[in-house]
Amino acid sequence: MALRIDGYVIVSADGMLANAQNVMPDELKFEGDKRFFIAALDRADLIVHGRHSYEDQPNSPQRKRISLTRSVAATAPDPANPNALLWNPAGASFEAACEQAGVTSGTVAIIGGPGVFDMFMDRYDTFWLSQAPKIRLPGGEPCFPGVPARTPQAILASHGLKPGKAEVLDPANEVSVTPWRRVA
Repeated sequence: MALRIDGYVIVSADGMLANAQNVMPDELKFEGDKRFFIAALDRADLIVHGRHSYEDQPNSPQRKRISLTRSVAATAPDPANPNALLWNPAGASFEAACEQAGVTSGTVAIIGGPGVFDMFMDRYDTFWLSQAPKIRLPGGEPCFPGVPARTPQAILASHGLKPGKAEVLDPANEVSVTPWRRVA
């Protein structure tokens, strides 16, 4: 199985991906980041996410996806989406879920939440960390387990990922994305 695994998240200055109500607030949504994210998902062969992470875009229903859940024993078709597979990691391996979804090669985009991101920490080829340094979400949902005691960058580095050159996505709001790549 030749899968490339890429992660994607935008975080506030304090490392949060959602507010205290577990909702991504409008103040964490930026057009430049949205364009970057949509383009990445359009290139991906498979999207993987938890129950609260969904990109909510016009192309979303057409994308092949795996949704993590405890509501099935191993894997099952998603009755709400013919392009989606429900997956319980306790009952089936990631490779088995991918095979069941019909994807055995190509790029897999991991889009969260924190527990889903954590499952792949030692498998990412690249993790695309977008940051909105002017936004703070006190009491929010951290992007990874261990945040805010540790920064998202420290957690990525502790899993063998190294930062590349940041790209500015929204100059007015200082929003940028940094590719964190696995060093062979």
